[in-house]
Amino acid sequence: MWVCSKLWRVRTAARQWRGLLPASGCHGPAASSYSASAEPARVRALVYGHHGDPAKVVELKNLELAAVGGSDVRVKMLAAPINPSDINMIQGNYGLLPGLPAVGGNEGVAQVVAVGSSVTGLKPGDWVIPANAGLGTWRTEAVFSEEALIQVPSDIPLQSAATLGVNPCTAYRMLMDFEQLQPGDSVIQNASNSGVGQAVIQIAAALGLRTINVVRDRPDIQKLSDRLKSLGAEHVITEEKLRRPEMKNFFKDMPQPRLALNCVGGKSSTELLRQLARGGTMVTYGGMAKQPVIASVSLLIFKDLKLRGFWLSQWKKDHSPDQFKELILTLCDLIRRGQLTAPACSQVPLQDYQSALEASMKPFMSSKQILTM
Repeated sequence: MWVCSKLWRVRTAARQWRGLLPASGCHGPAASSYSASAEPARVRALVYGHHGDPAKVVELKNLELAAVGGSDVRVKMLAAPINPSDINMIQGNYGLLPGLPAVGGNEGVAQVVAVGSSVTGLKPGDWVIPANAGLGTWRTEAVFSEEALIQVPSDIPLQSAATLGVNPCTAYRMLMDFEQLQPGDSVIQNASNSGVGQAVIQIAAALGLRTINVVRDRPDIQKLSDRLKSLGAEHVITEEKLRRPEMKNFFKDMPQPRLALNCVGGKSSTELLRQLARGGTMVTYGGMAKQPVIASVSLLIFKDLKLRGFWLSQWKKDHSPDQFKELILTLCDLIRRGQLTAPACSQVPLQDYQSALEASMKPFMSSKQILTM
């Protein structure tokens, strides 16, 4: 998400910086497959010491890894994406800001290397993803507490595992939590080629829902349209077409949507509202245009439309860890059945992070940058 209404700071860097020690770091209890008397391992991490332009403030540093304590898990990061929320966090424009210095990245997949003597739910070789944002995934290795990690099956594609914990979860919850949709109902969304947008298309198709997918016009619009339709999109239209008067004839052959998903704001969100059926809901989960949502008074009064917001981090606070694990397993089942694939990705070695950061902030970038370790 690009915009959040109220910023709150994490006053300690524990979740991001945990497991990294200075050269004189102390040792903890012995762990499975790990010697407590060994010299601290050297790891590489993308670190920022102050907020600003990611291309300028993020640095690749060599750090030392803490020893594994009794309830700790040592992991080797396999892959970690660069999401819009990661960029906003580095810029200082997000609803959760870790203490500084911090390791970048909120999502990714890792393999367990060693576990502490008190760890019972994980073992070396398991794949894990972060349970919450702020963990700091842009590094080669780390030591986390067992409760900070969620096991995922290792029989799903690596890119799917690396991008599982944020965008697909957001897409699934928005489709399930705001309107009681039935097979054949329609959903309209903007930013349809984003990570969330691609997940919405696929999950909606698996649920028997029809999607109207709005994108910005671009030179390769036909190529993008074909790719989104290959994922299950029924209609792909541009922002310009959405504003045309003839859109009123669009819904003669399909029901007006009861749910709109807004990641842009500004004029785009206003147009989504105009297409909603009476009593429908628009859920805002981002604000890429950095402009406010403007709702027509007549639409609110005479069509009784509802405006809601969604932030996955808040959903996690309101639900138990077991409910999040259940959500993850539900999505893994869709992946196994071939109904949910990773977004279009470009894998970039960690040392080439500068080019990956720059690419992730370019307009019309449909390929998600994934750092490989």
